[in-house]
Amino acid sequence: MILERIQNLPVGYSEVMYQQKKYGVTRTDFNNGKSIKVYAEELGGNDFISLNFYSTQTAESLKPCEMPEAKVIHFLMNYKKI
Repeated sequence: MILERIQNLPVGYSEVMYQQKKYGVTRTDFNNGKSIKVYAEELGGNDFISLNFYSTQTAESLKPCEMPEAKVIHFLMNYKKI
């Protein structure tokens, strides 16, 4: 489900709504889509979300960047495309 929500974001820059605020989101894919970096920043605010997601033959791994995993998951499960 998490990978599906990440893949729902377009590669490159887009904007989403999260907790009634607009965020600019950048998604970058590496290694033929096996590694994904997502960085979201509240427009006009101070909040941000940063994560890496890795897929291997045996596992998938979500790696938040200097923030709780719960915050990253909450963002991924609750953002809305605009």
